[in-house]
Amino acid sequence: MKFTCNTNELSFICQNVQRAASTKTAIPSIEGILIVAENNSLTLTGYDLEMGITTTIAARVEEPGELVLNAHMFSETLRKLPGDTVEIFSDEKKIATISSGEFQSNLIGISAEDYPDLPSVSGGYPVTVHQNVLKDMIRKTIFSVAVKDSKIVHTGIKFEADNHHLRLIAVDGVRLAIRNESIDYDGEPLSFVVPAKTLSEVVKLAGDDDADVSIGVGKRHIVFDLNGYRIISRLLDGEFLNYKAAIPSAVKTTVKVDTRRLIESIDRTSLIITDKIKSPVKCVISDGMIKMSSITSLGTANDRIPAAIEGDECTVGFNNKYMLEALKACDDDEVRILLNGPLAPILIVPNAGDNYIFLILPVRLKNED
Repeated sequence: MKFTCNTNELSFICQNVQRAASTKTAIPSIEGILIVAENNSLTLTGYDLEMGITTTIAARVEEPGELVLNAHMFSETLRKLPGDTVEIFSDEKKIATISSGEFQSNLIGISAEDYPDLPSVSGGYPVTVHQNVLKDMIRKTIFSVAVKDSKIVHTGIKFEADNHHLRLIAVDGVRLAIRNESIDYDGEPLSFVVPAKTLSEVVKLAGDDDADVSIGVGKRHIVFDLNGYRIISRLLDGEFLNYKAAIPSAVKTTVKVDTRRLIESIDRTSLIITDKIKSPVKCVISDGMIKMSSITSLGTANDRIPAAIEGDECTVGFNNKYMLEALKACDDDEVRILLNGPLAPILIVPNAGDNYIFLILPVRLKNED
């Protein structure tokens, strides 16, 4: 194999592809990047047996061939090359010589025959969505994905597609995030769960424009084609939470409040709350005001902001981190907070429409005499 290509372009795609390579495994080949040079193009693939990323760039190929190189070493070498172009040549002993400017190094490669095949998702159900929309939907749900859960299925985001509609749902046991969007889909109803790790890569590789992301959904795997990359991932099996049953139907108190003002107030009130010194924020809703306070061994903090309140007065406690993450995912200048007493789930919804719902379980407050 022998080819020449632009150093920066190869380094850039290598940095992206290497994130799919395994870092801790007894299989050396999947710690590497598969390089295939043919027809004046270069295809790079990373695959850890759960997720794969592959892409193709132009190159001047003098001798076609394929080889696996250690992902970390290859990426770091490319990142520090001095020249605008790089030439890579591998011999029959699978030793790759990398030359750029006055620099030259040798990396010991692995036969491409030892590299596992990526899963095929041919014949899967097609879904198309704008990449900026999908990126936004993932960002506004992924913070609620369970990091550790007895149910592996909750470490991913559930997708539901039906009748020109796409819904993403994430849950971690104490909170729930739902993001809705209209899309051009009129196929049969689909429901599947994608690992959060895969969707983090979708966010990193997707652009901010309205170019399409083509999604192919198979029985066990999913493929995202976006921005010149193909991401292939296994789907998560298991029974996902019945999220519709978790959303309370009764509402005793409705609060309409300025989103930015509420975020800033919680930020101020949470200054004495740390990872080691934890305490809920107490929230008293009455008389057209939201009164917030916190007490820890570091001191006390009190604040209040105006709000439009309908219904009963209410006192509720919440985790400041969870509340802030939900509020920061809201697009609106104003949001509505729906309450049904001090121990019922707290709902955050838009002023109009239903493009998101954030649910947070309250924290029981100690009785104060």
